[in-house]
Amino acid sequence: MEEKENNSSNFKTVQNPSTYKTSYNTSTSSKKRNGFARGFLLPFFSGILGCSIVIGTCFGIPSIKNKLLSPSSNISGSTSNSNTSSGYISQTSLSNYSDTSIYAANKILPSIVGIQVQYNVNSPISIFRNQTQNSTATASGSGIIISDDGYILTNNHIVNTSSSESYYEVSEATKITVTLFNDETEYEAKIIGTDEQTDLAVIKIEKNNLAKAEFADSDNIKVGEFAMAVGNPLGMQSSITCGVVSAVNREVTDTDGKKFTLIQTDAAINSGNSGGALVNSEGKVIGINTLKLSGTGIEGMGFAIPINSTTDITSQLIQYSKVKRPYIGISGMDLNEQIAKANNLVQGIYVKSVDDFSAGEKSGIKIGDVIIEADGKKITKMDELNEIKNKHQIGDEMKIKVNRDGKEKELTITLGEQP
Repeated sequence: MEEKENNSSNFKTVQNPSTYKTSYNTSTSSKKRNGFARGFLLPFFSGILGCSIVIGTCFGIPSIKNKLLSPSSNISGSTSNSNTSSGYISQTSLSNYSDTSIYAANKILPSIVGIQVQYNVNSPISIFRNQTQNSTATASGSGIIISDDGYILTNNHIVNTSSSESYYEVSEATKITVTLFNDETEYEAKIIGTDEQTDLAVIKIEKNNLAKAEFADSDNIKVGEFAMAVGNPLGMQSSITCGVVSAVNREVTDTDGKKFTLIQTDAAINSGNSGGALVNSEGKVIGINTLKLSGTGIEGMGFAIPINSTTDITSQLIQYSKVKRPYIGISGMDLNEQIAKANNLVQGIYVKSVDDFSAGEKSGIKIGDVIIEADGKKITKMDELNEIKNKHQIGDEMKIKVNRDGKEKELTITLGEQP
């Protein structure tokens, strides 16, 4: 009992390490070592053993093992900036892109048809004897089923390409046949209506329960989004090509001088794709393939008519076999600043002619007038006048301002129907 009190007294009076070392007896040091083993070493080795079991179990499960070994597991942080700064690039699986393409293709392909058109070609055998030779020519294209009872939307230049050249003459289509998806039967089609200005046409076959295409809102498409072109390039039916929307509202002038506002895509469009569909990731139609740019150094520049701009045209072609457009009845010439000054005129649209009994004549427009304003908007080009006019309906009133003999005059036109 006395010895324990002395030990306790010695422990309480420790003032520095030297005193502590000399006054600590053997029994106290042994107790401390046992406490260290229980308090530190045992938990430490138990932790190592536990971690080994957990890691071994994780590596035994393939999905966890793959995540542990993937490069993305080394990336700290969740933002793209941290990925870049760490030196790693996150892996992207192509399966999602593949699934998107497969879904879009399966959705749209049953709604795409192949079109074969037959023409008569009259060409001379001898120029001096005025002898000619008749032959048959064919052309191919694509179309989109727009109703389950056989109406098909396509390009005008596919089914209505009659022309006369110095050497030969091509007739209007003498026969049009349609081939459906996974169906080798040829169905004869008839032309319902054509519109050269928009390069659209509607044909019809006598068959029901067809797969009608679903339309998207082409006004909401974004540059860079997925785009798939579907059609029959070079007669190879039901072909697809994938890309993106390269541009929207792209103004393009064709070889005939007609201007179009189109969707641009890098999805490959070739001869025979015309009239086919440009679709989004949901397999919904956003445009109608219509033309491509070709030549040395040109690659991946195809164009499609936005589907929203076709709906009114299509309904009119089905109802009237033509498109009814508002009409002024004048021809004009654009006056730029240089030409206007040279002729002592103002900049605007110089009226060269006025059709008899037309809306323009009835409103008081005269040859020599310079149109400078339409519906309160200053204009200098015929295209601008037509753009404003085409926003009206037949029978609407349209306000214009002309400069006549140096004086401005306001006129009101009641728009007629284009003959």
